Amino acid sequence: MLPSTVRFLIGTKPADSLMELMEGKKASCKKLLTFMLFSVVFSFCLFVSFRQFGTPEPEHNSSHPFAQIAPAENTSTPPKSKHELTILLWTWPFGQRFNFRSCSELYSMPDCHFTTNRSWYHKANAVIVHHRDVSSNTKELAQATRIPSQRWIWFNLESPSHSANLGAMDNLFNLTMSYRRDSDIFSPYGKLQLLSQPQPFSIPPKAKLVAWVVSNWQANSHRVKYYQELKRHIAVDVYGQHHQPLAQDQLLSTVARYKFYLAFENSQHEDYITEKVWRNALSSGTVPIVLGPPRANYERFLPPDAFIHVDDFTSARDLARYLQELSEDAARYQRYFQWRQWLKPISVSGWAIHVCRACQFLQTMEARYQVVPKLSEWFV
Repeated sequence: MLPSTVRFLIGTKPADSLMELMEGKKASCKKLLTFMLFSVVFSFCLFVSFRQFGTPEPEHNSSHPFAQIAPAENTSTPPKSKHELTILLWTWPFGQRFNFRSCSELYSMPDCHFTTNRSWYHKANAVIVHHRDVSSNTKELAQATRIPSQRWIWFNLESPSHSANLGAMDNLFNLTMSYRRDSDIFSPYGKLQLLSQPQPFSIPPKAKLVAWVVSNWQANSHRVKYYQELKRHIAVDVYGQHHQPLAQDQLLSTVARYKFYLAFENSQHEDYITEKVWRNALSSGTVPIVLGPPRANYERFLPPDAFIHVDDFTSARDLARYLQELSEDAARYQRYFQWRQWLKPISVSGWAIHVCRACQFLQTMEARYQVVPKLSEWFV
């Protein structure tokens, strides 16, 4: 028999104590099993929750080749795409080969992949067609089958007077690219750059009066007839084919010695203001005398006191008289350069810059696929 003190601690009846101990063990096992079951269920729910609401891994789905990860924050530079836009240049303009530029150097945007290899035709996002090189034979273009998302760009820097067979371009192109301000892709011969602060402009030393550089000499053209009348009243030095020879690398330095330059266009059309103004005259630091669209059209591109327009005078004789007076009045002559304190003329040269404008447009403007129905009517 157990001592009384031990019996007091475990109970008065040994048999009852054993049964209570066994029942206690059963209860503990039930609690343990319940806890384990609860833990399993809780872990499973937690796992499902993480699978459902956790951050998914990026998908590599070939059906979305242009998908890209959004930037962490807004920036002025668009995110780089893994797939560059491919632009096919249908022909070299006038057969003149050139090196394609990195468009990211000109604009804050990813580069485009340029090619003249027509085997890329069905992969190209856009096709640039230079008008002069296809105007005599448009059947090849009309028969070409394009992919639905591909855009065709009509490219032309010549005036309507020198753009044959415009009617064949109707209902064929999606976008226009030219010197016209209302083109889809505006591609002028030059522009003005606003300076961050005024800068004095030094007028090059002048030793002669009037110069003209012309290669396309057409005796019956309006500009040649006007020149024939003008030279009767004032001396004009003419350079180019059939006249005084002038190397291309000497053009600016030669024209810079003259006070005035005849920036006469080969035809008169809206916005047709070419390198004759931007490069030959303004880049050389002389005053252009313009013959082309009306004065109001020139003033969309240049300050009104940056040039002299032939329409401001009733005759070539009156113009000659004005030029003679102006050349003898230094203060009045300098007024034609005051605008250059704030504005810098930029002459756009090289085909690569123009095709980069197409690259920029395609990446920044909303895609549109309708055709230009009456391109010939619009351009004329």
